[in-house]
Amino acid sequence: MSGKENENGKPSYSAPALTKGLEVLELLAGARSALTMKEIADGLGRSKNEIFRMLVALQERGYLERDPETDAFSLTDKLFKLGLHTPSAQDLVTAAMPELYAVAEESGQSPHLVVINHGLTVVTAAVPGGDDMSFTLKLGYGRLATDSTSGQVILAFQPPSAADKIIRECEKTSDTPIDRTALEAQLGMIRSRGYELRESRDFVGITDICCPIFGMDGKTIASIIIAYVNRHTRESRHEATLSILRAACSRISGKLSPHLRRQ
Repeated sequence: MSGKENENGKPSYSAPALTKGLEVLELLAGARSALTMKEIADGLGRSKNEIFRMLVALQERGYLERDPETDAFSLTDKLFKLGLHTPSAQDLVTAAMPELYAVAEESGQSPHLVVINHGLTVVTAAVPGGDDMSFTLKLGYGRLATDSTSGQVILAFQPPSAADKIIRECEKTSDTPIDRTALEAQLGMIRSRGYELRESRDFVGITDICCPIFGMDGKTIASIIIAYVNRHTRESRHEATLSILRAACSRISGKLSPHLRRQ
């Protein structure tokens, strides 16, 4: 580690190996697919010799995985799991977990706690519901916030500047242009209802039921989505399940925000 003064006259220290490792992680985090060693080296403007040992070390520590057929590297979910140990994430998960279990028990469906990270939704917790079967997304599963029910519910209750930042992050990774006019109309309808209830964009026979969770500053920090499994042998209980979920999200928001709790 070396040190020198920066432009403000304060000591500035460099750790070349750490910097190199972080550059690799950040590059892979923004990539749409796994990258080979050459692609990583080219993306960082470094030689393969410079990054070889770093890739090996990151793989051995569980941060990267290598496809044996293509020799391409991608991130594992280790960083995601570490992120769940931050105080803010712990507060959210701690407040939400008892309610997730209660929702699963009362509705017979599987609730998922979702946040947005760099324009992508991330499932941070889930509880399986149902006696004989359940539909549960794995932790870490995510997609563009602008193109997902859980992401749109979070976006709908953000201040304009915060929502715009998230949308711009989505635009960086979206394969197709985002129709902002259509998106804002959709977000406006969610705001007016206070929730979203619609057929799943991804799965046949699934109805998305989603409600927001508000934090200390009154902004949405997460949402809970139920991927409601519609069955031929049972009458759907969408409205009853929505009522259960809205009450649970209200209680979680109250735990996280004294202002909302007083209301």
